[in-house]
Amino acid sequence: MLTLVRKLLQRKLTERHAVRCHAFSTKVFDIGQPTAASHPELLKEEEITPGISCEEYISRRKMLLELLPEKSLAIIAAAPVKMMTDVVPYTFRQDADYLYITGCQQPGGVAVLGHDCGLCMFMPEADPHDVIWQGQVAGVDAALDTFKADKAFPISKLCEILPHMIGTSSILFHNVKTEAPIYTNLDAFQKQTYTGNVQDLSIYTHELRWIKSPAELKLMRESASIACQALLQTMLHSRTFLHEGMLSAKVEYECRMKGAQRMAFNPVVGGGPNGSIIHYSRNDQKIKDGDLVLMDVGCELHGYLSDLTRTWPPCGRFSSTQEELYNLILETNKECVKLCEPGTSIRQIHNFSKGLKEIGVLKDDRRSNRLYNQLNPTSIGHYLGMDVHDCSMVSTDRPLKPGVVITIEPGVYISSLFDVPERYQGIGIRIEDEVLINETGCEVLTGSMPKEVKHIESFLSN
Repeated sequence: MLTLVRKLLQRKLTERHAVRCHAFSTKVFDIGQPTAASHPELLKEEEITPGISCEEYISRRKMLLELLPEKSLAIIAAAPVKMMTDVVPYTFRQDADYLYITGCQQPGGVAVLGHDCGLCMFMPEADPHDVIWQGQVAGVDAALDTFKADKAFPISKLCEILPHMIGTSSILFHNVKTEAPIYTNLDAFQKQTYTGNVQDLSIYTHELRWIKSPAELKLMRESASIACQALLQTMLHSRTFLHEGMLSAKVEYECRMKGAQRMAFNPVVGGGPNGSIIHYSRNDQKIKDGDLVLMDVGCELHGYLSDLTRTWPPCGRFSSTQEELYNLILETNKECVKLCEPGTSIRQIHNFSKGLKEIGVLKDDRRSNRLYNQLNPTSIGHYLGMDVHDCSMVSTDRPLKPGVVITIEPGVYISSLFDVPERYQGIGIRIEDEVLINETGCEVLTGSMPKEVKHIESFLSN
């Protein structure tokens, strides 16, 4: 009997040891951002960031190298951490170019891309004290294993290694927006600057980012869908909660609950005359009964943004004056969307929109040209992607191509200070859609959002 008990105990100990070994062998290591191992619900095995594969990131690096001149070197620093107070940082958002090339969503790194070295990443070193307070960070191992860099070193080695790389290069490109003293203060970099051999890398990265891949477009469709659903819920919410701040909170809540990581920008919630302030952001006023509310919102989904605007009366009915102005902007929106096709430029669409001046407030007014520009001083649209105003180095005169995403956002902003008939004063209206250029014309990514007067009024009343 004693022998049997000993055998049973030995068997139990062996089983426990096996379980412990198995648990150790399948341990998921935290690298400071989601991976396929840590977040299988977000990433597939071959993806570096959700929706974007390792193969696509490597392809981006190759395409950038093909654009760069021979014997050149590109230096891209991660976005810096910005502080709200001495100990409280703002929520970190990675620089779009650094994320586009590396897939790393964390601060503290510097990436170098060259014809000889491939992608070389200098990574922050985990300090035990910082890990306790802020968690793990991606280091050298993550750069090689997760981000698939060709070479990787601790950031402390940058001052030893990068000067030689710079010295063997005839021209340098760097991300001016995130330039960091850790490399700009190097004698080798200063020498290249003095001889005029340092240029802004964004002329190349924006060119690559301008046309979206199928994987990027899938994320942008999802981001637009989330923003549309959130704004629809907020429109219904506005019937009861007539306060700008509450509507701002509602749309952010709905976006995050549907999977967005953050808002693309601080929501614009302009009630009544606040709608005539183009980038109004206070969102601290009550909305009066009978006033319109203008909401310009967007969210970020795994690095890709949405951007749309709708204007509606929370009471459920447009007044005759509101409807008159709204229908003019709606007509402009629809006519401009029709122009969205390969070969047309944003500038051409903008110039066309400025020709639609049949607005009652301007009829028979000798000042119509000047006043119209005051009432509608914005561009008809902009590029959209990893940044809200994406690819700013690409001219709006460039003929559009399939895979480019733009916004179409006509508006009218009539301040109470303008010398116009009183019934028009204090009205702001904007109707903004996201538009994807395709082979045959375009696809409106925000097409699920109602914008016809009858559809808005029916939605709000039901």
